[in-house]
Amino acid sequence: MRPEVTDLEIRLLLEAIYQRYHYDFRQYAIASVRRRLLQALSGLHCDSISGLQERILHDPHMFPRLLAYLTIQVTDLFRDPEFFLALRRQVVPILATYPSLKLWIAGCSTGEEAYSYAILLAEEGLLDRTLIYATDINDDSLRRAQAGIYRLDRLQQFILNYRAAGGQGSLGDFYHADADNAVMSQELRRRITFADHSLATDSIFSEVQLVSCRNVLIYFDRELQDRALGLFAEALCPRGFLCLGTRESVRFSAHATRFQEMGTGQKIFRRID
Repeated sequence: MRPEVTDLEIRLLLEAIYQRYHYDFRQYAIASVRRRLLQALSGLHCDSISGLQERILHDPHMFPRLLAYLTIQVTDLFRDPEFFLALRRQVVPILATYPSLKLWIAGCSTGEEAYSYAILLAEEGLLDRTLIYATDINDDSLRRAQAGIYRLDRLQQFILNYRAAGGQGSLGDFYHADADNAVMSQELRRRITFADHSLATDSIFSEVQLVSCRNVLIYFDRELQDRALGLFAEALCPRGFLCLGTRESVRFSAHATRFQEMGTGQKIFRRID
């Protein structure tokens, strides 16, 4: 199959998804979408993108399976611990000056990022006055995030990350374990609201002091990156914090002048007026 034909099929498929299910992947980076769809063809036993489109349109049970390929679900508790260490040392003392806090974790996947923030804020004595909004477009991921259940064989990496991120006690204080899983504590879960939200189509829903959207923008094209950064700028209070992934930046975006990078060595920015 010629690349230009494959890309045409992809554009038609993404338009069909938008029209049928109201999920908008049309401005995701084409190279990333192509790679994920080719993986989906194998996993879903389809011979072509056009064949996949036919199944998606006529079998609503197929779409959630495809959505798992189109959305990113690779994460850990305290992923990139050096980021959370910088957050703890240089951002949390400023957040502590607010009488109440709201955080927005955009693209929260299965919840590990949101729970990482909750644990950090609990150790710093701020969780009781904090509300964390954790949003994603994948309903299955949101259900798993809300349950807060993770396999025990992942805990070793979680613990290593937690310690490297400046953890002050024992990660075990924030979950209980059964035979196979670790379940995040009710103390954490009651401070997090998980909700469906699309950076491609939805608007802001609250003023917040911090937005974390790490390793999401790299999958968007420039126009959708600008839309997302515009939403974050609107949602943030004056001098609020924006946290991005290591390969992401506001440089060259339409909203570059609305943010100033902090000297943390991490991709942490403040909104400026």
